[in-house]
Amino acid sequence: MTTPLTRWRNEAIGRIEADICRSADTHLIALPLPGFANHGIDFFLKDESTHPTGSLKHRLARSLFLYALCNGWLNKGTTVVEASSGSTAVSEAYFARLLDLPFIAVMPRKTSQEKVDQITFYGGRCHFVEKADEVYDAAQQLAHETGGHYMDQFTYAERATDWRGNNNIAQSMFGQMACERHPIPRWIVVGAGTGGTSATVGRYVRYQRHDTQLCVADPEGSVFGAYFQSGDATLRSPGSRIEGIGRPRVEASFIPSVIDRMIEVPNEESVAAMHALTALLGRRVGPSTGTNLVAMLALAAEMREANQSGSILSLLCDTGERYLKTYFEPAWITAQFGNCQSAQERINRRLQG
Repeated sequence: MTTPLTRWRNEAIGRIEADICRSADTHLIALPLPGFANHGIDFFLKDESTHPTGSLKHRLARSLFLYALCNGWLNKGTTVVEASSGSTAVSEAYFARLLDLPFIAVMPRKTSQEKVDQITFYGGRCHFVEKADEVYDAAQQLAHETGGHYMDQFTYAERATDWRGNNNIAQSMFGQMACERHPIPRWIVVGAGTGGTSATVGRYVRYQRHDTQLCVADPEGSVFGAYFQSGDATLRSPGSRIEGIGRPRVEASFIPSVIDRMIEVPNEESVAAMHALTALLGRRVGPSTGTNLVAMLALAAEMREANQSGSILSLLCDTGERYLKTYFEPAWITAQFGNCQSAQERINRRLQG
């Protein structure tokens, strides 16, 4: 006999599946850098900013909701609570509204106002904490107080997505590269917030037996790079100042064994690369995309030095429209990172190849 809970759950999953059917895949952008292309090195960015909620985290939020539904963790009226630096919360607010569920985002107070506005646009409520490492306990407490469910992206990101296929981001990447001169990337570069994307890409590459290596671009202040080197999961760090990636503690979804290399990126270079890429593309990109670009350029320089050819593929993680009052505001940049002019000049030289 079908119970009211089963009927609600079936309807909820059906709503998400219908939303998937209404969605197109994201574009793969060829980034023309003649100085490298002439050496047989091609750059590509998968543009995740074109999702309905404007970022890579749309995929994660959808997977987390389906995972929670199929595990029986959500019911009609369940309050959904998430700890986030902003983008995942925006996407989860979208799916919570789709299912008529209350949503609370627990975020650092420094989160960009544009993300806060998007969360409230989708009907979510924001709960602020002072420090990034305070989001976990606050989210758990709010879930307890409301009788709700703590989605916990930092634990479940690596297991909520089907890494074998099912149109995950890795499968989409390789399908879109099929007609390029180097269809199997030499490197794929991603950042890590939860670690879910690097886990999905790394597992998929191995499952398909591709000759591709995975590099994680880690912002200054993040703990992941030190953890990758030491294996010590008790490590702590100040945390990242590049919104959306890097963490002050090791997250359960970060799987170092699927990663071939990590590159630590200075904050000023992340910001400089974000602005350089904005100029190249003619539209704004977010700071984590700048972090990715710095690592891509480092890998390309090494390939050129070794007389290697191939493609390097990364992500355009989110739109820069979310950071108009922060990473695109010169006074804010100076207050946070100092004078980035020398970093801008370095990045511009590297882009020339």
